[in-house]
Amino acid sequence: MLYPGSFDPLHLGHLDVIEQAAELFGGVVVGVLYNFAKDSGLFDVDRRVELVEASTAHLPTVSVEKHTGLTTQAARAVGADFIVKGLRTPGDFEIEQQMAQMNHSTAGVRTVYLPSSAELSFVSSRFVREIAKYGGDVAHLVPTVVAEALATEFADRQQ
Repeated sequence: MLYPGSFDPLHLGHLDVIEQAAELFGGVVVGVLYNFAKDSGLFDVDRRVELVEASTAHLPTVSVEKHTGLTTQAARAVGADFIVKGLRTPGDFEIEQQMAQMNHSTAGVRTVYLPSSAELSFVSSRFVREIAKYGGDVAHLVPTVVAEALATEFADRQQ
């Protein structure tokens, strides 16, 4: 089972899906995906891997790997026949369903959907970055290690 994403940054909605997948499927590989041709984002891929590893350390059946290229290529690389995706809203389903159909038709990889917990359905990495950028409190939205990394990152940028 592969749970792919950019995780820039990882938030509690992501962690909720990881915990659900680990419980339901006995384990999950979190694939931190990156496109080396694009701007690296807020955190570089190695830092994102570190943050996901630290945030999932309490889950012994979860591993974290970085991958570039297609999600289906990452799934094959880790031996996964299934991709897990979290759904927050009906709009997420529409987008993810198209991708799931493409992934299955081109690579035979199926997608399993897990609904986000209601209290986390509004959380997105984009919102977390924006709030943290302007000094807002994100401690209730991200794991502690991520909140600390965000505070350090934006403090460094303002110097």
